[in-house]
Amino acid sequence: MKVLKTREDLLKISKEYSLGFVATMGALHKGHADLIKKSQEDNDQTIVSIFVNPTQFNNKNDFETYPNVLEDDFKFCKEMAVDYVFTPSVDAVYKEEESIKLVEEVISEKFEGKHRPGHFSGVLMVVLKLLNLIGPDHAYFGEKDYQQYLLIKRMAENYFLKTKIIGVETVRDEFGLALSSRNLNLTPEGLDKARKIAGLFLSSKSKKEFLDKAQKFNLKLEYYGEDWNRSLMAHYIDGVRLIDNRAKENKEVKV
Repeated sequence: MKVLKTREDLLKISKEYSLGFVATMGALHKGHADLIKKSQEDNDQTIVSIFVNPTQFNNKNDFETYPNVLEDDFKFCKEMAVDYVFTPSVDAVYKEEESIKLVEEVISEKFEGKHRPGHFSGVLMVVLKLLNLIGPDHAYFGEKDYQQYLLIKRMAENYFLKTKIIGVETVRDEFGLALSSRNLNLTPEGLDKARKIAGLFLSSKSKKEFLDKAQKFNLKLEYYGEDWNRSLMAHYIDGVRLIDNRAKENKEVKV
């Protein structure tokens, strides 16, 4: 496994092999492992980026408390036989003058986009930069962030990027809780509550049924909505913001 930090380091990657890319902000878990495995199945080589992107946080405290366990992440990637890990500094990704922004005006107008102003602009900006820097054949994104996945897929198509964007099904623990780096910030009691709420979310047949049953856990809901043949929600536990979604039916959604 080689650790790369600059654009110059990236230029040393051989173009003779197909390259798969997994973009992360670190604190790697089994969900990331599934993305890596899918990349390794489809490509000759795999590169994982670890970069906590400052432009996608509309909450300063959320950025400052995001888990940072870089040495553990290196060990994780090495054990998974990842070929390259890209860990750029902020200065390597962003210039002093960043006056050009990416703004999407349809998919991003609701749910995460509505409640986190500027979030998706930051996501699209950093993903476009990373795709241009790395130049992978395929890039893999978890469907837990389903709205984000749809936006990145559309961006790649609209801007004629050579990289094919591939969604990978959400990975959950044995209780149904979607795996997330943010789960590390939950207390043991909060983790137990998150698992029970996730179980209700997956098993409820309607929004009303879910809300009625979840209120006994003092649910702090930010939103619950439906689109793209999905039910999507965000809520808070221990001050930690958790998101989830589930398919209403088993069929492809075009955006």
